[in-house]
Amino acid sequence: MRIAVVGGGPGGLYFAALAKALDPSTEIRVWERNAAEDTFGFGVVFSDETLGGIEHADPVIYARMAQHFARWDDIDIHYRGTLTTVGGQGFAAMSRKTLLQLLQERCAELGVEVSFRSQAPDVDSLSLDYDLVLACDGANSAVRTKYADVFGPSLELGHNKYMWLGTDLVFEAFKFYICQTPYGIMQVHGYPYDATGSTFIVEMHDDVWRRAGFAESASTVFPPGVSDEKSVARVQELIGDLLQGHRILLNNSKWQSFPTISNATWRNGNVVLLGDAAHTAHFSIGSGTKLAMEDALALAACLHEHPDVPAALAAYETERRPVVLSTQRAARASLDWFESIGHYTEQPPEQFAFNIVTRSRRITYDNLRLRDPEFVAGMDAWYAEHEASRQGRLEADSARPPMFHPYRLGQLELKNRVVVSPMDMYSADDGMPTDFHLVHLGSRALGGAGLVMTEMVCVSPTARITPGCAGIYTPEQEQAWARVVDFAHSTSTARIGIQLGHSGRKGSTKLMWEGIDEPLPDGNWPIVGPSPLPYSPANPAPRELDQAELDEIKADFVACAEAAARAGFDLLELHCAHGYLLSSFLSPLSNVRTDRYGGELANRLRFPLEVFDAVRAAWPAERPISVRISATDWAEGGNDVEDAVEIARAFAEHGTDAIHVSTGQVVKDEKPAYGRSYQTPYADRIRNDLGQRYGVAVIAVGAISSYDDVNSVLLAGRADLVAVGRPHLYDPHWTLHAAAEQDYQGDGADWPVQYRAGRRKPPTGRTDGPRPRLTLLREPDPGTRHARWRPGG
Repeated sequence: MRIAVVGGGPGGLYFAALAKALDPSTEIRVWERNAAEDTFGFGVVFSDETLGGIEHADPVIYARMAQHFARWDDIDIHYRGTLTTVGGQGFAAMSRKTLLQLLQERCAELGVEVSFRSQAPDVDSLSLDYDLVLACDGANSAVRTKYADVFGPSLELGHNKYMWLGTDLVFEAFKFYICQTPYGIMQVHGYPYDATGSTFIVEMHDDVWRRAGFAESASTVFPPGVSDEKSVARVQELIGDLLQGHRILLNNSKWQSFPTISNATWRNGNVVLLGDAAHTAHFSIGSGTKLAMEDALALAACLHEHPDVPAALAAYETERRPVVLSTQRAARASLDWFESIGHYTEQPPEQFAFNIVTRSRRITYDNLRLRDPEFVAGMDAWYAEHEASRQGRLEADSARPPMFHPYRLGQLELKNRVVVSPMDMYSADDGMPTDFHLVHLGSRALGGAGLVMTEMVCVSPTARITPGCAGIYTPEQEQAWARVVDFAHSTSTARIGIQLGHSGRKGSTKLMWEGIDEPLPDGNWPIVGPSPLPYSPANPAPRELDQAELDEIKADFVACAEAAARAGFDLLELHCAHGYLLSSFLSPLSNVRTDRYGGELANRLRFPLEVFDAVRAAWPAERPISVRISATDWAEGGNDVEDAVEIARAFAEHGTDAIHVSTGQVVKDEKPAYGRSYQTPYADRIRNDLGQRYGVAVIAVGAISSYDDVNSVLLAGRADLVAVGRPHLYDPHWTLHAAAEQDYQGDGADWPVQYRAGRRKPPTGRTDGPRPRLTLLREPDPGTRHARWRPGG
């Protein structure tokens, strides 16, 4: 086999060495346009997982790398005059220049031909002359550009500016410096890479960058290898004191905006992309070098395992793409967090520290408990004191996991922070809730959640989404709901809330399992909306509502709120999300009216606020009210987070007690960025912008499926309450089982008397039994690893 490698960075060289070691008969040639001694950047960081793979794949390379590692365990967070250290992390870094030298030496030993200061031949000719062409030519890949119609690249620039620098100050740990300047927040990411220096990355939002005067260099084009010395001098002036008199080092140092790169495919015939040419992930969760070397390992293995190049490349992409997408999701969460860092600088130091280390959602509460139990114990104590003080409670119980702390919503006491999310069951009989609703909601009330929400309960027959949707617009329906409420109140300590809504243009459709959003074949009932725009090409256009009809619908909401109060519900939630009627007034994609209910956001808010005010007036003053919103439409031209903040602000000013933050489902052609806890950043933004100022609770929801994630969301200050949906369908007693898993027994997770005999987690097999002693002398508990990098110490 003949293999051509375009680009002699770590990814290309590592692949060449591995492939040659696996099959010495393979002819491999590498072209690198720079000199062998050239390198841009300072240090690279590796995870223990990646190092384990490198050690297994080529022990020779690993052993040589290990001689040069800077190793440490701690993260230091310098914030508002405080230092918080989180241990047990496990880092290894080395000089990028040293890494390249080692890989070059290994390639030479194995017989790989590497041409420096050489442009690779045209990729078309390479693909004819070689069995495989590997494009490792970086984020600005010429190969990717040439075949852009096949690879389908996309590039999204971040809103922050950053600059790679070095320093001869040798840090002892990974450093986050949060610097308050007259122009806004600047942050520094720093870490040691050997006994002589550290990487020093300066980052700030574009707005801060401009206010600080750095934009003066924006019009200057710096050739490769030339640094922006004027900006570096300005950095030294603003935050140079962090370096304690040590020098800032330059190496191709200039301002950049991080490009998140992805491709529809990494393959074009026998040409394949690797590393930054295929994908990038923000530097705050690890180095691009790490990802490139993982790519190289996977590709070399697939070539060895499969009979031909097409099969190997298909296997490579099948194996690597899910890993890369997961990394990119985490990196995007981290990038977004740093772009929004100014919204967190009012947080107490303890919470800020937890927030920054869990920002990507890869490190969590339980994960930190394993890595640094002392830090988590301190956080538990801080959270207990902070929440008790904030809510006017006399006692703080640090033995409770965060999710089992009580919460006062208005005048309503909730025993814990878990909400059973509203979930449509499509099981009503002509609007009438049935025994299914009694069993469904009753079992969740018995299951331990602090608050159980009904599905969207419709305010009129024509407000229903489907024929199976429930209402509360008749006396009989009210009585049926009162039976559900009475059961919850008499058999559990859960509180129960009702969500009121109107389907709008998404009404008159089939049951979910018969065809979600598909219109009923006979049209059944007319649908209405703010404008005559259909939800999708398959749905009919709604009739545009006139003033009289708007008044009638508002009256329906009021009548149903009064019925819900009589039925005994503890809380009412107004459904202004997911493209239903009130939501469709808020979005410019579904509301193109030209009267006082359309146009700018203040006008689009008008009708939902009129309904809210009328419902709030009808709903008992001592009972709280919540509003559910879609914080983004996930579509171009629609609402996004900035609009969501203003929507939440408007409802807060009108007296809501809580904002329940969901997203999307406003237009059929939305493009949501699904992932674990993917909606939480929107709740986070609203809470940290508005929640504390207005005294409004924020409820996070969406793909939050573990108690670990619930605890993490709460402790980081991303929400006050967490709504958990589908896990409660999987397990009606999810909350109680979460308590058992965490060895918590207390009033935050009180088991019904009938079930108390089962409140301990049952054994699952012989492995749960007591283990024999197999060591003569017990090893002392080493505690949290807090190794620091102190070369020569």
